[in-house]
Amino acid sequence: MLADLHTHTTASDGELSPEQLITRAKAAGVTLLSITDHDTISAYKSLQAYNDKDMQLVYGIELSSFWRKTGIHVVGLNIDPDCAALQTAIEIQQNARHVRAETIAHKLAKLGFTDTLEGAINIANGSALGRPHFARFLVESGQVKTISIAFKKFLGQGKPGDVRENWPALETVTGWISEAGGTAILAHPAKYKLSNLRLQELIKDFCTAGGHGLEVISGKQDEGLTSRLGKLALQHGLLASCGSDFHQSGQSWAELGSVAALPTGCIPVWENW
Repeated sequence: MLADLHTHTTASDGELSPEQLITRAKAAGVTLLSITDHDTISAYKSLQAYNDKDMQLVYGIELSSFWRKTGIHVVGLNIDPDCAALQTAIEIQQNARHVRAETIAHKLAKLGFTDTLEGAINIANGSALGRPHFARFLVESGQVKTISIAFKKFLGQGKPGDVRENWPALETVTGWISEAGGTAILAHPAKYKLSNLRLQELIKDFCTAGGHGLEVISGKQDEGLTSRLGKLALQHGLLASCGSDFHQSGQSWAELGSVAALPTGCIPVWENW
């Protein structure tokens, strides 16, 4: 089995439509796939008739949360898309995204950038609004040379456009996923750049909040990191998940299906379904 349980489409900040992502995943040999767009499940609307014996599609979502001044992402897998609590959660998250976007635009305006909110909304075109849309607008409007520079100087971690405070608490997000009958996974734990002690504290709090699993593999990563995260999953009694975190082509470290086998001893999340 080749599982890729963390991917993104044009419904949030991905490059490919849901249909294009399905085609690319199949070509990569993926047999178990989840589309986990940020704070939305709208990608699945066009896939309601999907039925392919060669690749199973699992309903998923990636929800933003806030933990000790740090933005944390939680992936919800095998969720019920018709759950009322989930629909309410998505509405709350979308409202939070709009308020966050207004804050980002205000901060960018102080730096001399113009029309960023309207520009980002137009680029998002109804999808879940996020920093990548601001980055694209800054480049397309000629205010910044590249998306990489936009994040490095203005929108990335610790920069003025990195606004996190309006996200709900970790336990709120895991509660939404549980109410939807899903499995709550702590996404890409190494990307938060936490010390070993802080990462242990995050995982402990995640477990206390009702979390179910740890994303042991996120794209192509060092074997040593995979081994370390696998041990943390076992230590805390968490299921193990894996995903490419695919957003767009040209990123070899996050290509669809670029997911190694989980470490020996880890309990794959799909064995719990």
